[in-house]
Parts: sequence; structure tokens; C-alpha cells
Amino acid sequence: MSKLSEQEVREMLPHLQRFALWLTRNPHAAEDLVQSCLEKAFTRERNLAARESLRSWLFSILYRQFIDGERRKRRYQRILSLFTGDEHPVAASTEEMLINDDMLAMFSQLPVEQRALLLLISVEGLSYKEAAESLDIPLGTVMSRLSRARKQLQKWDEGTPSTPALRRLK
Repeated sequence: MSKLSEQEVREMLPHLQRFALWLTRNPHAAEDLVQSCLEKAFTRERNLAARESLRSWLFSILYRQFIDGERRKRRYQRILSLFTGDEHPVAASTEEMLINDDMLAMFSQLPVEQRALLLLISVEGLSYKEAAESLDIPLGTVMSRLSRARKQLQKWDEGTPSTPALRRLK
């Protein structure tokens, strides 16, 4: 498989959109992210021949685009804060404030790396190997991050705090 076909891209589109939405938590930003991902994929088709899977290749591009965008955003916010004196120039999105579902709220508190892995493996159905390839990390890292994410979600679900509570000594 060395060329991207329109049919393959159409089949992957809903998966890419869902993954982008979970990463960005903003429908408009997710749409832009998918568009830039596909643009990059079509301009770099020759790299697909070396990859095992179109699916993991596209998820990898999308994730990299997201990480690059987050870095640019943080850099911009730091520069902006120098001029305005404001420590946090961007307010939390309305969508984040309106999340009522406890599991989604817990999920959104996970670090981006853990959230991305859970999405790729649990929602998108990628194997550990495909997820490792998509995120360009070792297989062992996939397993340890996934384990930490699942344990943290389980703790939060059971109401156990993530850090040990302090005890009062008499």
C-alpha cells in the first residue's frame, strides 16, 4: 500500500475526527487538526510505504500535529503573559465546565499521553504495537502508561484520592 486512496481516507475520517475531538476538546479545533493531518498525509504519501499500517500512520500524524500545536500555544501564551502580566491568559472552555458525566471528567484529568493511549487502544481498537508505532514510543512505555492511566481512573472511580491523605498523629 503506497498510495492513499480516497476510499481509505473516507473510512478513516470518523476515527480521526473522534480522536482529534478527544485530544482538543473543541469541535472546531478538532476539524482543523484533522484537515492539517490529512494535508500532511497527502504531501508525504511516499512515507506510507515504509509503514505497516495506514491507520497507525494517520493517527501518528494527527497526534504529532496536536502536540506541535500545543507547544505553539504554550509558547504564545508565555509571550503574551510577558506583555499583559497575566499568568493565565486563556480561560477554561465552556465545554470543560459543563461536563456532567463523572467518567468523562475523570478521563479529561488524565495527562495527554495517557488519554491518547486509552483512546487509541480502547476506543479506536489499535493493538499495543500499533499504538506504540503511532505515538513513536516503545511498547513497554505503552504498557506502563496504559496501566497507570487505568489505575488512576479506577482510583478516581472508587473515590480514592490519587495522593495519600495525611494522618494526624497524637
